[in-house]
Amino acid sequence: MSVKSILILGSTGSIGTQALELIADNPDKFRVVGIAAGGANPALIIDQARAFNLSYDHVAVANVEAAEEVSAALGGPVRSGADAAVALTQDVAADTVLNGLVGSRGLAATMAALESGAYLALANKESLVAGGALVLAAAREGQLIPVDSEHSAMAQALMAGHRQELSRLVLTASGGPFRGWTREQMWEVTPQQAAQHPTWSMGQMNTLNSATLVNKGLELIEATLLFDVDPQDIDVVVHPQSIVHSMATFVDGCTMAQASPPSMKLPISLALDWPHRVPAAQPALDFSQAHTWTFEAVDDANFPAVELARVAAAAGTGVIYNAANEQAAEAFLAGRIAFPQIVDTVAHVMERLDAIGGPRAQFADLDAVLEVEQQARELADAHLRTLAT
Repeated sequence: MSVKSILILGSTGSIGTQALELIADNPDKFRVVGIAAGGANPALIIDQARAFNLSYDHVAVANVEAAEEVSAALGGPVRSGADAAVALTQDVAADTVLNGLVGSRGLAATMAALESGAYLALANKESLVAGGALVLAAAREGQLIPVDSEHSAMAQALMAGHRQELSRLVLTASGGPFRGWTREQMWEVTPQQAAQHPTWSMGQMNTLNSATLVNKGLELIEATLLFDVDPQDIDVVVHPQSIVHSMATFVDGCTMAQASPPSMKLPISLALDWPHRVPAAQPALDFSQAHTWTFEAVDDANFPAVELARVAAAAGTGVIYNAANEQAAEAFLAGRIAFPQIVDTVAHVMERLDAIGGPRAQFADLDAVLEVEQQARELADAHLRTLAT
């Protein structure tokens, strides 16, 4: 059995660090050929490079100052700057690229990975949401492998039947820390409160997106693209225990669910060695103990992000949904707006830019996507300024 070479983008984030732990535990299956990170933790980048015997030219750091520190420690100039991860992806051959970057800035790296011919283990959902049909057109059949636990669960559940037998997908959500709250109650939410996810340990942006349910909206858009399913054929349900990660219902009434403890190790391992399973990737559920799993409808009145995502998915304008949210989330974390105003801003920008979309809007190239994204960011920023005054 050959050892798969893995390039990790976002090596110091939650996905990246867990992937490296998994690889370290399975040296007979995987080897790291390169890492890229933003640079907020240069000491960790140095430790990672040394742990996996990476030379300086197989390391990329976006922050120039952090890159200088890493370069000095590794004995040569690492790739640096905003395009460092893309350059690394283009120049370092790998069997699989794991894109664990945060936000739509990962889109260029996603495109570079697909163009390289490597399998793309995609944890950076925003790049698919923003790129939409452009990303799908760049991918050959089977090249794009989901890492999100929900989409990994869907892919596994779909193995139980033929694609034409699928009736609906069921996307599960924890409900976030404010499940059961009203809009009025959420007006006083602080960034610190929004950072306390009840079941998952994630980065700041993903945790905030889970609190607003924007993360579930992004996942709905991603699912329509990955599995070519109409947004109206995806049910979103709240499952606070985060044990059932998603489901697929077939035409005969059978529903297949994928269940495991809330950990990203399993979907990461599956993506790196798809479609094979890595033994002992994470502990299994213990059915000798009592379990209670509950499911309930999403409170769309107080958490409108999911229904907004259906609109964006149908129009092919996930890029607008995501860009507006990124600007609004930044404003909330900086204390400039209230928590409910994050999704309010997304709705405002979508309404103003709805003429851009259509049934699965098509963008000619990456520049066209980035142009629309910039329009959405500018409109969001203008709206946020009115809210902050």
